[in-house]
Amino acid sequence: MQVECIPLAREISAEQTILNLPGCDLNYTKAFPRVIDVQLAPNTTAVGFPMDEGAAIRFNGVEQDRSLLVIGSGGAAYSALERTPRQYASIVFKPKVEDRGWPKTGLSFNLYETSEAAKRRLRQLVREILAIAPHLAEAPEVPGVAVAIRESLMAAIDHAFAEVVPAKWAARANAARQFKVFKDVQGVLSSNVAQPIYSSDLAREIGVSVRTMHDAVQRYRGMSLHRYLRLRRLWLVRQNLLAGAHSVKACALAHGFWHLSDFSRIYRSHFGESPSETLSKSRRS
Repeated sequence: MQVECIPLAREISAEQTILNLPGCDLNYTKAFPRVIDVQLAPNTTAVGFPMDEGAAIRFNGVEQDRSLLVIGSGGAAYSALERTPRQYASIVFKPKVEDRGWPKTGLSFNLYETSEAAKRRLRQLVREILAIAPHLAEAPEVPGVAVAIRESLMAAIDHAFAEVVPAKWAARANAARQFKVFKDVQGVLSSNVAQPIYSSDLAREIGVSVRTMHDAVQRYRGMSLHRYLRLRRLWLVRQNLLAGAHSVKACALAHGFWHLSDFSRIYRSHFGESPSETLSKSRRS
């Protein structure tokens, strides 16, 4: 996976456990509030689901957490807005899975609602696997055990997709038109990390109206286009300050923050310290 994220919390605390199995990896993540974009590698399939009960994650523009099950394959992507700390599991298969009858995906991951029983079964299986994982390396029959664990995971996923509940929200979540606009916005932003880019520039580059971009960003980011662009520029400033920029003023102006007092106020509100404090820390370290 290729992952990009923007933290939404001053204090960042995260854990990740990865268990390598034949043909797949089991990932268990405790994440902090953040905006996250994920792109799968080609010839790969990933299945994910929450491991806790918390505030709904805005996944591909839809806020649902009722036994949520997501799947992506062959370079699919997703965008998520996680406003609170969450825990989730993902199983990444390589090569991609084509012989289980799982839903096909295109440009974006697809979302489904499975039964409560299937959700509990998946969660319990992941917990049991992670509990025995430290002992696998000590067992002489490790290869056979690892293959059996992988088969148990696939069987539980088979069951979860067989138990999918028809839901109107899923059809909207899995529509690809707005997602393509959003990915085009992301592509232009990623290729312009060294300088600010504004809504009119984006619209001209992508070939759509500013309103169309606004609607796509509002859906997938849960915030206006203007706020999202400002948030991105704010994080670019912070990265430059942490890298030891020449001055706060030069860095702020280079990223489009011309009203310096407003910039300092927004920066402190978001990061819990002034820009000059960030720069001083980077120079001391």
